[in-house]
Amino acid sequence: MTAEQFADRHIGPDPGDERRMLETVGYSSVDELMDAAIPEVIRWHGTLDLPAPASEREAIAELRALAARNTVAVSMIGLGYHGTHTPGVIRRNVLENPAWYTAYTPYQPEISQGRLEALLNFQTMVTDLTGLATANASMLDEGTAAAEAMTLARRASRSKSPVYVVDADALPQTVAVITSRAEPLGIDVRVLDLGRDELPAEFFGLHLQYPGASGAVRDHAGLVEAAHRVGALVCVAADLLALTLLRPPGEIGADIAAGTTQRFGVPMGFGGPHAGYLAVRAGLERMLPGRLVGVSKDADGNPAYRLALQTREQHIRREKATSNICTAQVLLAVMAGMYAVYHGPDGLRAIARRTHELAARLAAGLRAGGVTVADVAFFDTVTATVPGRAAEVVAAAAERNVNLRLVDADRVGISCDETTTPAHLAAVWAAFGVPAFDGAGDAALPAGLRRASDFLTHPVFHRHRSETAMLRYLRRLADFDYALDRGMIPLGSCTMKLNATTEMEAITWPEFAHLHPFAPAEQTAGYRELIAQLEDWLAEVTGYDAVSVQPNAGSQGELAGLLAIRAYHRQRGEGHRDVCLIPSSAHGTNAASAVMAGMRVVVVGCDADGNVDLVDLDAKIDKHRDDLAAIMVTYPSTHGVYETGIASLCAKVHDAGGQVYVDGANLNALVGFAKPGRFGADVSHLNLHKTFCIPHGGGGPGVGPVAVRAHLAPFLPGDPAGAVREGRPAISAARHGSAGILPIPWAYLRMMGAEGLTRATGVAVLAANYVAARLRDHFPVLYAGNKGLVAHECILDLRPLTRASGVSVDDVAKRLIDYGFHAPTMSFPVAGTLMVEPTESEDLAELDRFCDAMIAIRAEIDKVASGEWPAGDNPLCNAPHTAAMVSGDEWPHPYPRSVGAYPAGVDRAGRYWPPVRRIDGAYGDRNLVCSCPSPEAFES
Repeated sequence: MTAEQFADRHIGPDPGDERRMLETVGYSSVDELMDAAIPEVIRWHGTLDLPAPASEREAIAELRALAARNTVAVSMIGLGYHGTHTPGVIRRNVLENPAWYTAYTPYQPEISQGRLEALLNFQTMVTDLTGLATANASMLDEGTAAAEAMTLARRASRSKSPVYVVDADALPQTVAVITSRAEPLGIDVRVLDLGRDELPAEFFGLHLQYPGASGAVRDHAGLVEAAHRVGALVCVAADLLALTLLRPPGEIGADIAAGTTQRFGVPMGFGGPHAGYLAVRAGLERMLPGRLVGVSKDADGNPAYRLALQTREQHIRREKATSNICTAQVLLAVMAGMYAVYHGPDGLRAIARRTHELAARLAAGLRAGGVTVADVAFFDTVTATVPGRAAEVVAAAAERNVNLRLVDADRVGISCDETTTPAHLAAVWAAFGVPAFDGAGDAALPAGLRRASDFLTHPVFHRHRSETAMLRYLRRLADFDYALDRGMIPLGSCTMKLNATTEMEAITWPEFAHLHPFAPAEQTAGYRELIAQLEDWLAEVTGYDAVSVQPNAGSQGELAGLLAIRAYHRQRGEGHRDVCLIPSSAHGTNAASAVMAGMRVVVVGCDADGNVDLVDLDAKIDKHRDDLAAIMVTYPSTHGVYETGIASLCAKVHDAGGQVYVDGANLNALVGFAKPGRFGADVSHLNLHKTFCIPHGGGGPGVGPVAVRAHLAPFLPGDPAGAVREGRPAISAARHGSAGILPIPWAYLRMMGAEGLTRATGVAVLAANYVAARLRDHFPVLYAGNKGLVAHECILDLRPLTRASGVSVDDVAKRLIDYGFHAPTMSFPVAGTLMVEPTESEDLAELDRFCDAMIAIRAEIDKVASGEWPAGDNPLCNAPHTAAMVSGDEWPHPYPRSVGAYPAGVDRAGRYWPPVRRIDGAYGDRNLVCSCPSPEAFES
């Protein structure tokens, strides 16, 4: 295979397909199309300065060389990151399975029942272990989960105090993230040694670590009671494995629990991605940020799963949103939940007991050798005191391929985990200079703190002990779902394109998967080189000067960019600049992120063509000229158009002293043709799960790097592991965020090269215009730019058809399931519309299959409008059709069974059958159930 062929594999249409598509659109070449579509004022005519494209074999060889520069040591550092064994059946059939990793966020729940059930398992696991009422479908990591717990406590507390108390034994990276998130919101974080220091007279929340970073297990019941007396809420950051043996936070009255599920079978990955968790007591569930899976019912009354309480989300609440978290870590949450399904409560207890017994034996051996070990209860971590020798001990352990934690000059922290062996203990004892120890350690968990309550009692955690049973369960759930391995997912604004197997290959290699984020620098040279190369390539592609990959979601990249702008203004003595202009068409996270960054949101209107209204922009700038901090604008626009006024917009804001934030969500329509950092933007975040091929994973993982011009570079995220320098916030808990999946975009960029990336952009825009051209006579295309062209996506306006027929956008979306498609984005950014993004990786046959399906649906709508089919009983309002529905003994509908079962053009042999009929979302919100229902619920 030659180097050039990878782009041919990634890009769906071949040269013949491109010619036919260009004929339909009315252009002779992709370059001519792009010249017409992109305003010349922003057009860049250079060639990207990237290495010549590598073949797939060459890219893998280079990744192997980078991996070889990493050292996979035995990690006993702890601090929230632990070695774990990913069961092979989960690694191969979830993490490495495109049926799971190419799935999209379950906004179409009828075709997402498999991953929704898996997420419900995750939520049930978390609520059972924490002893709380409701858990969400995962958070980005422990640090951000703890920060969200803080803001939740502020909303729910009856205290008016701005003080949030954090136990000094909390994880240092968590303290850094909490502090970074608190400052723009005016929250006063007080880090106190709660073993000695008194609680303040007034505070709204309290953060406790259980066990603490030192390993200490303390009884927090008194602190919880004291906090409640002053109206404060309590968050306990708890280790879920420890909770199989320890009394859960809910049993001492904790209001919130937060943490990570990393040690449930998810590799450390140099810091991520991992599924954080957040759980709350009864009464707080409607304030819970992030996604929440609930149980509802379908049109036949059968139990069915969906995302619950979506009115909490940012696209609805916008600047009134209480969080900018718009995603989850679904793929990792599925892994962690399946780890619990596979092991069950008895298996988890056994892992926890063995881990604790090894830690107790380790402590006993150190004490026997004369080393002072902290005389406290502990689960898996001990702190040893060796006056003046701590660095020497850590170095001696490293020589034996074991990493320990250097607490300070006198103390060393050692953590045991699922992967710890007696040989590892022997290496640690040798590093301390004490003899090997043959005895057993005394159990170090006080009787009063031991868990007495059951957990994971639902049958799902007891039925899948054998690999055969587990394999079949995973296959059954995957079969319920529609993912990119089945067919096209034409979602506007959320690019679902090919995640090439070669791009995915390296993420499970031990040299990338099993590194602790706080491992010594000399052990991570390959990782750091890969990250530096990726950041340089992203800077070149975008025209910016510096990039940080720390933000582990697009929403977090937004926050990082806005915090950089805020810090820049403050450094220049203009801290009063706090107004952020946001177009009315913007994604809801923009407004939520601005509020979290301490800014005031002022909305700028859009004109009839969907562009930012420059007249209204002038008026808003004039009104807020003295306090204008920034404008956030998506380019191409959220309406899928290359706005011609973007350069003028940037100039207007700069003239008023503001900064320009260009949301990089649609960068896949610019790469190789325009650079935000060159046409006037100061900062962007980049959605690597979109443009650069990180899989969506059913709603996560993602990476949202922040890219800035030179004057903002000093304010990029800092290292959360140590003291964060002033002006350098900690956005995620690990310095490089979700580093474990960065080999994916690295491989994509390395194999595509400058020419391949540029061609991908051109074909993506060609595909969108081809779809618009084919469908324009059947569904109005709502917005267009220069010469009637769209960018990478087009909006189909169904509102006139709805008025004429009563057929809703939901009806069309569900009918598309019968035709074998995931629906486009519904009612965003305009209610009653479908936003279609075909991507460059779909070939012409699949694009035509989609267009043919939409044209056939238009014909069905006409039959409803004409009265041939009743408005309340037709294939559209009854969609999707399940196998059970069309094979039932009775068929009371006015259209043939075959029309419901096999619409025009559908392959009868390969028809995807959804497992449930249309789901009643309102019922699920009124009757909120967010954990596994009993088996009796499924009895007919």
